[in-house]
Amino acid sequence: MTIGQLIESGLFELMNEGDCKDQEISTPFCCDLLSLAMGRAPRGCAWVTVIANRNTLAVATLVKASCIILAEGVGIEGEAIEKAKEHGITVFRTDMPVFEAAMTLFHKTENFLIKR
Repeated sequence: MTIGQLIESGLFELMNEGDCKDQEISTPFCCDLLSLAMGRAPRGCAWVTVIANRNTLAVATLVKASCIILAEGVGIEGEAIEKAKEHGITVFRTDMPVFEAAMTLFHKTENFLIKR
């Protein structure tokens, strides 16, 4: 599934549309510890988290995540949304818990290949 297909699916609320709608999503990745995500997030993942600040955007850029999905009703605003726009990062939000959001994405798509 590409980011564009995820946007079109309406599965999650779009907070910011990034620059790479054709990018494939490699796998969902759940983590709320930024230092752990820096070392373990697979390239191209859809990162599901409750941390919505500019540091999350920096880590997503560093690990080359395809998008960020903010769970538990968390939104993004102010300086963080401006950074998402500036760096072309796609950001979604959902009221689902982290695990449920990841599993919903996983089951709505074709088989993911986890690349480690």
